[in-house]
Amino acid sequence: MSSDRTTQRLPSGIWLLGFVSLFMDVSSEVIHSLLPLFMVTALGTNTTAVGIVEGLAESLALIVKVFSGTLSDYLGKRKALAVFGYSLGAMTKPLFAIATSLGMVLTARLMDRIGKGIRGAPRDALVADIAPPHLRGAAFGLRQTLDTIGAFLGPLLAAGLMWLWADDFRAVFWVAVIPGILSVVLLSFGVQEPATRQDRGRVNPIRWENLTHLGAAYWWVVGIGTIFTLARFSEAFLVLRAQQGGIPLALIPLIMVAMNLVYAGSAYPFGKLSDRMSHTKLLVIGLIVLIGADLVLAIYDHWSIVLLGVCLWGLHMGITQGLLSTMIVDTAPADLRGTAFGLFNLASGLAMLIASVLAGLLWDQLGSSVTFYAGAVFSALATFVVVMRPVLARTIHTH
Repeated sequence: MSSDRTTQRLPSGIWLLGFVSLFMDVSSEVIHSLLPLFMVTALGTNTTAVGIVEGLAESLALIVKVFSGTLSDYLGKRKALAVFGYSLGAMTKPLFAIATSLGMVLTARLMDRIGKGIRGAPRDALVADIAPPHLRGAAFGLRQTLDTIGAFLGPLLAAGLMWLWADDFRAVFWVAVIPGILSVVLLSFGVQEPATRQDRGRVNPIRWENLTHLGAAYWWVVGIGTIFTLARFSEAFLVLRAQQGGIPLALIPLIMVAMNLVYAGSAYPFGKLSDRMSHTKLLVIGLIVLIGADLVLAIYDHWSIVLLGVCLWGLHMGITQGLLSTMIVDTAPADLRGTAFGLFNLASGLAMLIASVLAGLLWDQLGSSVTFYAGAVFSALATFVVVMRPVLARTIHTH
């Protein structure tokens, strides 16, 4: 079946959810592609502070997902929580434009990521509810592709406006408010939640007998995802690595454009591939690409080397992010999908906090190259665990 025919068969709700993600990502990435530079240049913070802010923000988003996912299972509804999360994200955008201290940036960043955490698990569970089972990989890949198109349009818009407005960070941040509002309007009035979810009786997913239904296969996905996150610290460090190469401030967001172009171009094809290829093999390929990205970024900070490393980083994201979502859906009961995504993101959130703070400390104390070498080591560890899983499983079974 051709790619075009597959996308035509996906329900309209999947497309709409993808465009909701696209608009919010444009809004978020206009700010996030400039925020590390804004903190270091305009506010005078160090790299460790950037790592702490990014680690707290991204981990909080992932941790909040456990509560929103569980609540969406209990209520039997996804959309209302997703609308609230997107609305909170849109409301925080003006705070970045008026921030005058690290504390204000941290407050805005945490509130923004709480919104992301609230919407993430219900939205992913809603994708799974809407998509036909045999097209789930394609559905997650398509939503991720549209999300990532927004993620490269945002930095592209930021770079253009920074160039046009002579590096005026605050003026650019105000523009981010508009696509954020558009995403909330589209979700509120365009996406319809399946009636089967609304009519289903309420079940408390926190009961122990329900959580035990999340079996060994699911917890293995959680474990490998956690190690994976330790290897993949905040993308803020990609922006700071580009700055070391002497690229003008207005052009640095183009580095994120390159990453997200590769991410967007690879997410749907690899999502579709995951519907017919071994998930384990595809995950190993993604991890090997991440090792390559870390090593390239560790070697030298010339813009051409940084660009290569960033593109490899985007490729590994395209290979793995939709894949991990599909693996969660495949290993969790339908009525616990929100909880399953939430618990997965709780573990990933704690790992992201550790990874980003450690990355900032290594950067300040030992140099930027050591930060990326450390990422390569964690990637190699995750690869080893994935490859050895069948051997470990046979050993346990034998004994």
